[in-house]
Amino acid sequence: MNLLRALVTVSGLTLISRILGFARDFVIARTFGAGMATDAFFVAFRLPNLLRRMFAEGAFSQAFVPILAEYRNRHGDAEAHQLINRVATVLGLVVTAISLLGILAAPFIIYISAPGFSAEPDKFALTVELTRITFPYILFMSLVALAAGVLNTWSRFAIPAFTPVLLNISFIVMALFAAPWFDPPVLALAWAVFIGGILQVLLQLRPLARIGMLPRFDLKLSDPGVRRVVTLMLPAMLGVSVAQISLVINTIFASFLQSGSVSWLYYADRLMEFPAGLLGVALGTILLPSLSRLHADERPEAFSAMLDWGLRLTLMLTLPAALALAMLAVPLISTLFQHGAFGADDVMQTRLALIAYSVGLTGLIMVKILAPGFYARQDIRTPVKFAIITLIATQLMNLAFIIPLQHAGLALSIGLASLLNAGLLLRGLLRRGVFRPQPGWMGFSLRLLGALCVLGAVLWFGAGETELWLSQGALERALRLTMLVLAGIAAYFASLFALGFRVKDFRKRGAD
Repeated sequence: MNLLRALVTVSGLTLISRILGFARDFVIARTFGAGMATDAFFVAFRLPNLLRRMFAEGAFSQAFVPILAEYRNRHGDAEAHQLINRVATVLGLVVTAISLLGILAAPFIIYISAPGFSAEPDKFALTVELTRITFPYILFMSLVALAAGVLNTWSRFAIPAFTPVLLNISFIVMALFAAPWFDPPVLALAWAVFIGGILQVLLQLRPLARIGMLPRFDLKLSDPGVRRVVTLMLPAMLGVSVAQISLVINTIFASFLQSGSVSWLYYADRLMEFPAGLLGVALGTILLPSLSRLHADERPEAFSAMLDWGLRLTLMLTLPAALALAMLAVPLISTLFQHGAFGADDVMQTRLALIAYSVGLTGLIMVKILAPGFYARQDIRTPVKFAIITLIATQLMNLAFIIPLQHAGLALSIGLASLLNAGLLLRGLLRRGVFRPQPGWMGFSLRLLGALCVLGAVLWFGAGETELWLSQGALERALRLTMLVLAGIAAYFASLFALGFRVKDFRKRGAD
């Protein structure tokens, strides 16, 4: 399996999902703007979305995939299928219970996650109603995460990468056509989450059946494989999800700030999630199964070389993305969101948050590469320790930044904390001898810096005056931004080529 080709496949399908995600945000921003209704929905959706990332895609995937790869490599497909059956049964029962508890405890959850809303009874009541509709999303996405873990272990990356497209389509259709039939209209967004979750589960069934791994009910809590997954999963919930926990805590802080703060942070986070998903999630998805197989086969040199490949590719693709997000904040936000109820002031407020988030984009994506280096070896304790340190540092920075910088200070604390987390993970791998950098890092870094300088110059001169972006028409902004982005991409990769970078240098075979 060619990892570079797999990365292109996953990133390409993720790109489709992200483009549709921006289309969905465009529709939401145009229809609902940034105010009480959107604040209520984003708070209601954030908690089940956080649990999805922590419990399903985050901790569960990191705990399940290494053990499943070990079972397949050492015991064969029959025992691997039995493990899938038993893990799926326990997962389904536990997450169903969590979903029901979330529906019943919705008022208490909102008191905790957005206490500032309690001062506005209508806003609080709406948020509770939206939470009850969206909470089953965690059940649907847990099942999707299990299916994705199985398919990725069998090197079937396309369907899991395409799956999020269905949620975005559900959002767009419901916002455009169903919103007028709901009172209040924002309820359509909550039902879009529910419908999108069901569609994503249904898409996984045929691919699982084709490889003979469709789960069946098989409850056996004493199964040693199930116990190992649970043992790894519980601490991993914190280790892989520190940024998401920080986002929830930031929502608590933001609920006390001026109305619209939650929405400004949301739209900035959505822009940051574009490269994070396109690069970080894609790389983490294809690396974890290969790293797990290399560890099971006891091949430490190949394990280290694969981490080195992942880090170089991460820096080469992430640093220009972070630079572009900061320098093109106003062009991006005005083009994508400045329509209808989303005005120029919303653009400038979201810009502050996006610039602050961009500081930590590289760290956020490096965490998705470095953490699998621990989890593939079934080392949970180390990244959890680093996650706790990072979480504490985030809250201390929140207290320091929130008064002078308002919502932008909350975004900056997450960005800086991501860099801290990545640095701790990297140092941990180096000190344990798990990762030994390959030769040539100094030359790689200097050439990369040269290409970034060229990119920065192109974006600086091409962006022009902020006021022009705020006053131009939608079509003119879109055309101008497209040309600027294409010019930046061309300048950056032409510079890399001139400095000696070649595609063949980044080809890498995965562990079979």
